[in-house]
Amino acid sequence: MIRRSVLGLAAALLIAAPALAQEPALAAPAPVQTQPLPRVHLETSAGPIVIEVEIEKAPITAANFLKYVDEQRFDGTSFYRAMQAAPNQGLIQGGTNNDPARILAPIAHEATTVTGLSHVDGAVSMARYDPGTATGDFFVSVGSTPSYDAGRSFSIDAYGFAVFGRVIEG
Repeated sequence: MIRRSVLGLAAALLIAAPALAQEPALAAPAPVQTQPLPRVHLETSAGPIVIEVEIEKAPITAANFLKYVDEQRFDGTSFYRAMQAAPNQGLIQGGTNNDPARILAPIAHEATTVTGLSHVDGAVSMARYDPGTATGDFFVSVGSTPSYDAGRSFSIDAYGFAVFGRVIEG
């Protein structure tokens, strides 16, 4: 009788062994929690504009813009230039208008080839002269303006303009 019990126990262990030897099931990875992008509300005489700022894709340029906002350097400024580049393409420029009392030190240039952002309708970019000279002036693309992206023929140079956000309302 003992032998039969031992054989029965051995058979039960042989049957159960594969199930016991399996790795425990892994839980599905938790979804990555991403922080919402910061939004800046601009009050204009034509109504409010809301800009979503791409702090992950264009960290230098986005931080610069947010610093101007946080330090209230845009308060009392205006959109001072509108330009049509082609039918249904252009820009509206605003910011400090190079006012020495408002501008901060220039920032490094983040080309669209690095950030992956482009000048689609509503893109917000830093205005500049040469790469590395952007301060507190920015523009909003009206219509898709890929010619402002790095490496495009219209750009004043191969670097294009640094996109750092987009208009989501207004």
